Order: sequence, then structure tokens, then C-alpha cells
Amino acid sequence: MKILVLIKQVPESSNVKMDAETGTVVRTGVETVVNPLDLYAIETALRLKEQYGAEVTAVSMGPLSAMRVLREAAAMGCDKCALLSDRRFSGADTFATSYTLYRFAKLHGSFDIIVAGERATDGDTAQVGPGLAAWLDIPALTYVSKINMIEQNRIELERLTEEGYEILDAPLPCLLTVVKEIAIPRLPTLKGKIRSREINIPVLSADDLDVNKEFIGLKGSPTRVVKIDTPVVSRGGKVIKVQDEESLCHAVDELMAIISENGIV
Repeated sequence: MKILVLIKQVPESSNVKMDAETGTVVRTGVETVVNPLDLYAIETALRLKEQYGAEVTAVSMGPLSAMRVLREAAAMGCDKCALLSDRRFSGADTFATSYTLYRFAKLHGSFDIIVAGERATDGDTAQVGPGLAAWLDIPALTYVSKINMIEQNRIELERLTEEGYEILDAPLPCLLTVVKEIAIPRLPTLKGKIRSREINIPVLSADDLDVNKEFIGLKGSPTRVVKIDTPVVSRGGKVIKVQDEESLCHAVDELMAIISENGIV
């Protein structure tokens, strides 16, 4: 069995900034980490490796600095890693990103399972995984919370929904996006960290992937950010302090009046 894990380098949540001109996330000069939700995808792939003897490949698209998150994946236990890095990839939206990943998946082996995190914390779209599945024409199973079994080229799993859980059965190959409930990510071992420093991670360009230049980077991205605004948080209100029984009764009367005036009940 061959498993592909999609991981992404993202700015720390407190450092996310947008370029007002291009409408893209500013990534230069910003402290970055592996997308926290991708750690659950890595753990899922590694558990499948331990159970079914799979080979796990981690792939990321981004600048050369993204090599660090791939080495973290290798330290956790991924067998192979690859970085898709080319200036022509920059500014890619979810369509262009999923297309570029599709070219890698097509050229570097037929993967039985592709695993991704539920979403990335910078764009927060949850579209790249399903987009890749569409390019590959394979089933996309989102919000996976548990994998029950894999046998005879089929997978049975549980999917988290707003109403509860769905139990699904799907053929392989397929793509999964997983939620936090699926597993607790492991910490890299010392042996894993040593191996991650030695592992060869190829850097693949647009030419290496034989891409259609019309589908990559900012030029190949149909998404356009028209305007960026920083929301203004206004928290006007009334503070009522309760110090004794009399002020408690007064506070209750005030609260009921506010509820009545706003038509809440």
C-alpha cells in the first residue's frame, strides 16, 4: 500500500498577514510552522503504515523554507518526502495548488490513499484535498474521524457531521481529510530526528512536473480577492455589578429589561 500525505507550511496563527495588492498571504519574514491540522493527517498515515505495512510519502508545495516541515514529517516516521518549489507556483489559489499536487501524484506513483488535514489555518478553505481528488477522479471522504478497516481494496470509515457520525464504505484509491478526533499526533523520536537530517528530499519544479503553465501560480488561479478589510470589533455594553442581595435583584431586572427590549424572548 502507498500513502501520500499533504502537508503545508503556514504562518503562526498570530502572524497571518495579507498582501492588499495581490490578495495572497504574506509568507516572507514571518515565523512559520507545519499546519497544525496536518499533524493529524501524518499520524493517520503512520498508523496505517504500522497496521498494513504501507509506504508513506509526504509532499508540500511552497518556498525552500518549507523543507523544514517536511523534515519534521520525516522525523515523525514518513518514509519519503518531496517539495514542490518554483517561483511560478507562487500566488496559487486552491485550484492551482490542487492541480500542481495532482501532477506530482500522477508522476510519482499510484497512491492507494491520500491523506490531508481538514483545512489549513491560513486560508481556511478546506478545498485543496477535495480539489486534488477531483483532478485524480477518485472519491473524496471529508471530516474522517475514524478508520475501521481496509480490505480487498475497500475502506470503511466514520465521518464526523453536525448531526453525528456517518459510516461510509469506499473503494481505493481515495482521498481522506481528517479531523482532530482521529488520533493524537506522536512526537518525533531522537532516531527519527537524526534520520530526518540525512534523508534526501527532492525539490521539484514546474518543468519536473510537466505542468500546464496556464493552471499554476497566480496566473492560473481563478480566485480573485477584490477587497481586504480588518473587522472592527465593537463591544458596547452595560456593566452591572452585583455586591449584595439588593443589587442582585436590580441586576436581574436590568437583564430582563435588556432581553425584552431586544426581542430575545
